[in-house]
Amino acid sequence: MLAEIDYLNRLNPEQRRAVEHGVTTGPDSGHIGGPLLVIAGAGSGKTNTLAHRVAHLIVNGADPRRILLMTFSRRAATEMTRRVERIAAQVMGTSSGAVTDALAWSGTFHGIGARLLREYAPNLGLDPQFTIHDREDSADLLNIVRHDLGLHDSKSRFPAKGTCLAIYSRTVNAQGELAETLKTAFPWAAMWEPQLRELFTGYVEAKQAQNVLDYDDLLLYWAMMVREPALAADLGGRFDHVLVDEYQDTNRLQSSILLALKPDGRGMTVVGDDAQSIYSFRAATVRNILEFPQSFAPAAAIVTLDRNYRSTAPVLAAANAVIAEAAERFTKNLWTERQSDAKPQLVTVRDEADQARYVVERVLETREGGARLKDQAVLFRTSSHSGLLEIELTRRNIPFVKFGGLKFLDAAHVKDMLALFRWTENPRDRVAGFRVLQLLPGVGPGTAGKVLDVMDTAPRPFAALADLPVPARSEGWPEFVALVGELGASAWPATFSLARAWYEPLLEDAHEDAAMRLLDLLQLEQIASGYSSRERFLTELTLDPPDATSDQSGVPLLDEDYLILSTIHSAKGQEWRSVHVLNVVDGCIPSDLGTGSTHELEEEGRLLYVAMTRARDALHLIVPQRFFVTQQQKHGDRHIYAQRSRFVTRPMLPLYDDILWPPLKPLSATAAAASAARLDLRAEMRGMWSK
Repeated sequence: MLAEIDYLNRLNPEQRRAVEHGVTTGPDSGHIGGPLLVIAGAGSGKTNTLAHRVAHLIVNGADPRRILLMTFSRRAATEMTRRVERIAAQVMGTSSGAVTDALAWSGTFHGIGARLLREYAPNLGLDPQFTIHDREDSADLLNIVRHDLGLHDSKSRFPAKGTCLAIYSRTVNAQGELAETLKTAFPWAAMWEPQLRELFTGYVEAKQAQNVLDYDDLLLYWAMMVREPALAADLGGRFDHVLVDEYQDTNRLQSSILLALKPDGRGMTVVGDDAQSIYSFRAATVRNILEFPQSFAPAAAIVTLDRNYRSTAPVLAAANAVIAEAAERFTKNLWTERQSDAKPQLVTVRDEADQARYVVERVLETREGGARLKDQAVLFRTSSHSGLLEIELTRRNIPFVKFGGLKFLDAAHVKDMLALFRWTENPRDRVAGFRVLQLLPGVGPGTAGKVLDVMDTAPRPFAALADLPVPARSEGWPEFVALVGELGASAWPATFSLARAWYEPLLEDAHEDAAMRLLDLLQLEQIASGYSSRERFLTELTLDPPDATSDQSGVPLLDEDYLILSTIHSAKGQEWRSVHVLNVVDGCIPSDLGTGSTHELEEEGRLLYVAMTRARDALHLIVPQRFFVTQQQKHGDRHIYAQRSRFVTRPMLPLYDDILWPPLKPLSATAAAASAARLDLRAEMRGMWSK
């Protein structure tokens, strides 16, 4: 009991209310409380609160095997599980491993969905040995169907494969109609609605024929499954408690799944912040969190966490003023005990070149004051906004890492290896097979297609591969056939080294930087060693890949300290001692593309709020008076004059130190006299017309 009181006393009153909601002790400890919405402001200890709630449920008798905990990244789920372990083990006097093993249903929406679909596959008409395509593989398959239908030969511009996949994904995740998606997000493609319907029908048929699911299918099949009352009751009955982090980032599909699992809301807890809902381009909708309380009768309880442990009071005052302009939100005003005399700085510079120089000088000045480069970040609306800054940093020999760049699974050599394992796992996966076969010298698209056609009609595809005659002009065919057979028969993860040994000579022939790329394959092999099966490895890596490759631009391989450059979207959930926000002007924040409707404009305001609340001690909003824009339809590339972002209104200006940089130099005595004379002459000339 003393230990229990101690771990709850670490919480502030609002956090404790959220942790204890609906949790009873004694004879009624098996009671499951009603739905709860925790509105967790930026820096308010959201993760700590949710971890304490899960641990508190376990301490008071909840079976951890019947707790479903969902987050938006595997890393977040792992960190949450570790915190729960520590808290529960400390109170209960058990080993943390016992809690970890039992808390088995902790993961991402897509990861949990993949596990459930394999379990319920016979009920859904699925083969449980399905493989999962990442976004690029999905786009490639969609492109194959697009070509088969002859849509690439259209006289008018038919959407490219990436755009087609974006249209498909947005329609599925928003649970909307194709016509509405085209009207609101892709109006230029609306003329192709009939052809897109035909394309998407063919895409679904191709996936089913090849026994593959794409990223969206993991949610779509799950949502369709819980529409069946018997399956929904069976699935919902497996969990007493369902807890969801970052609920403001869910889309309509995810919301429908949750409400079907617990239609009465008992045992349901969602945590999030409507003020940080910034992912509508992924079909996330702020409506989910705003409407959550009224989804149940009686309505869900609401606990607001508004004490901020991150930022100083002046930084919070400026951020609060920005979000207070939102038309619809849960009322909260973040506060902190971290007092400071340093206001955020609103810095006006001449142009983007001066903006880059200002940032570099302030970064170096802060470093001289004792802060590491890693403690500082530069944030921007879109990746292209940091171009001049990157040049200036390179010129001044300042190392930096830019987030939002090349992703691990986008690298060709990584995709080659994963395609080999996907094809071994599922020989019906034509996208993977097509890529692997063309790795062989002398094998082109035509030969690869013929090989796959033969395999498609064979009851044992890889046996048919071994029986095929050696394709003309191919090199290394017998060794390749032997490798495929060995990969299917050998144990995991020992097969990885076999595959890497086969691939290394191809890597050296194809890439000048093969030694650097080999580091990625060694990293991939190390990751693979942590999984018990090839299927689990492929699933987890596809759903939650590492961030960057070894050859990512800007990664300082030899520097232990480096400046952080990041888009605002990639910065969400992070914090730094000092933050610079570039281009706080209309046209950038808000983006020109984000002013088409009220809800788009509201989200642009939330983006600035998210950027501002990343700062702990120092915040710099930079306003270039002009900046360069490209691809203007009428005028070509040109400079345009900018206005301060509409989200920083005139009444807010006293919350900032208003700075002009570089500062004006004082006039010499002679120049001052000449200036005064000119002013007097101008006044006299104006006076001539008033006589």
